[in-house]
Amino acid sequence: MLQNVVPAEVSLVCVVKPDEFWDKKVTHFCFWKEKDRLGFEVILVSANKLTRYIEPCQLTEDFGGSLTYDHMDWLNKRLVFEKFTKESTSLLDELALINNGSDKGNQQEKERSVDLNYLPSVDPETVLQTGHELLSELQQRRFNGSDGGVSWSPMDDELLAQPQVMKLLDSLREQYTRYQEVCRQRSKRTQLEEIQQKVMQVVNWLEGPGSEQLRAQWGIGDSIRASQALQQKHEEIESQHSEWFAVYVELNQQIAALLNAGDEEDLVELKSLQQQLSDVCYRQASQLEFRQNLLQAALEFHGVAQDLSQQLDGLLGMLCVDVAPADGASIQQTLKLLEEKLKSVDVGLQGLREKGQGLLDQISNQASWAYGKDVTIENKENVDHIQGVMEDMQLRKQRCEDMVDVRRLKMLQMVQLFKCEEDAAQAVEWLSELLDALLKTHIRLGDDAQETKVLLEKHRKFVDVAQSTYDYGRQLLQATVVLCQSLRCTSRSSGDTLPRLNRVWKQFTMASEERVHRLEMAIAFHSNAEKILQDCPEEPEGINDEEQFDEIEAVGKSLLDRLTVPVVYPDGTEQYFGSPSDMASTAEHIRDRMKLVSLKRQQLRHPEMVTTES
Repeated sequence: MLQNVVPAEVSLVCVVKPDEFWDKKVTHFCFWKEKDRLGFEVILVSANKLTRYIEPCQLTEDFGGSLTYDHMDWLNKRLVFEKFTKESTSLLDELALINNGSDKGNQQEKERSVDLNYLPSVDPETVLQTGHELLSELQQRRFNGSDGGVSWSPMDDELLAQPQVMKLLDSLREQYTRYQEVCRQRSKRTQLEEIQQKVMQVVNWLEGPGSEQLRAQWGIGDSIRASQALQQKHEEIESQHSEWFAVYVELNQQIAALLNAGDEEDLVELKSLQQQLSDVCYRQASQLEFRQNLLQAALEFHGVAQDLSQQLDGLLGMLCVDVAPADGASIQQTLKLLEEKLKSVDVGLQGLREKGQGLLDQISNQASWAYGKDVTIENKENVDHIQGVMEDMQLRKQRCEDMVDVRRLKMLQMVQLFKCEEDAAQAVEWLSELLDALLKTHIRLGDDAQETKVLLEKHRKFVDVAQSTYDYGRQLLQATVVLCQSLRCTSRSSGDTLPRLNRVWKQFTMASEERVHRLEMAIAFHSNAEKILQDCPEEPEGINDEEQFDEIEAVGKSLLDRLTVPVVYPDGTEQYFGSPSDMASTAEHIRDRMKLVSLKRQQLRHPEMVTTES
């Protein structure tokens, strides 16, 4: 490198090696043989012996000398100076060529010159900034050292570089100012040409491929998935249009700026471009929006149709399953659920009609921007599809309504069935209560014939009530049989309620008959006894008839015996009227009456035995 750069100024080259190098290996150098070829001498020395050849004041600190010098700093600044000199000189030539080319009178040569040399190879701002920074450091007559920050006087070449840098900066500023004006004029002309070119690009694409994409998209799909696919395709088309709309916005802003600061001769052309661009973009944007709204309406229509279809499927599935509710409450709950589902279907169908009509209205307006294309076929397919979906949903709803009516009738019959069963069971309970009341409270036989007759009449009315209750229960059970036949289910009452009803009624009739027999015997007993006990002078012979006394005594004894006999039911169980104390009280009253009759008999036989005490 030294041979190539400064061979005449070098007489000796010292190659410094570390001390450890000498300890490790002995090396023989033959640089002295190359002295004639190189033009200077080369020796290999250690650092501590370097002062034998160079004075310490001429050596830097890292070689044991006292020279204040930072070679890396000097080298960096020297590289900056050389780079600035080279770049500024080259830049001045380029700027001069550009500026001189713009001053030529021939328009063709000017355009060719400016086109070829429009941009310099380096950035003038960067070069100027580098030059100013370099000049500032040269004028301060110091360079920053390494990390120590040591200041020292500049070298001679650094002092000579200052005027050279100033001269280059002045020339650069002058040429750069002219260059900026050339660029401004050229930028204005180029901007206008670019705007014209971009406007035509936008217009041609929107009226060409963009419009063709919209012409090819007319369907609305026959399902949610198909509508979503069409919507996705439309979003891709919108995405492509968005790029051109972004160019339109940028162009519109540029045109507006040029209109505000443009020459009078450019205003007409700029306004014409702006109007043409706006018309095409707004028309295309409205068509995209119309298509998007149409697809959104179709997606909503198919969404409502799908929801309604699912509701109808759920309602139909519920109706196809035969249910057997356990009680009336579950039936009412089922009927309520059916009504709610049917009401929901009604609301869904109404919503479908509204969505469908709105979609049909939009389709009818679709031909307003058909670009001359006949869209009758496409529209007819869409209209037929929409109307077909609404008609199909209407038919499915009607079928479900018919099935709901049948299910409602069946449920109401089941409610009646449960009600009849409950009322029949209640009739059995009522009849059981009447039987219990008959056995526990209907025990008196009366104190005389008149009272006994009243009791007998009351008993007959009581029996009529029981008979009505029994008949009511029978009718209810017969109704359950009819309802079960209508519902095609096994009668659930004949196996439980009907036998209970018949059993209780049988017990009641047996107890009632026994009660009637006792009351009739009591009437006969009291009637005969009263005839004898009363004083009847008109019929002395009848009173004296011994047979009457015997009959009364026989009836009384039979009645007393009957009071002790229980009612025996068909199943063998026995049941007494009232409690033992009640029976004893009734029997005591009959015995008292019999005693009176016996005393009367004795009086008639032996009149002399009658005393005041008797």
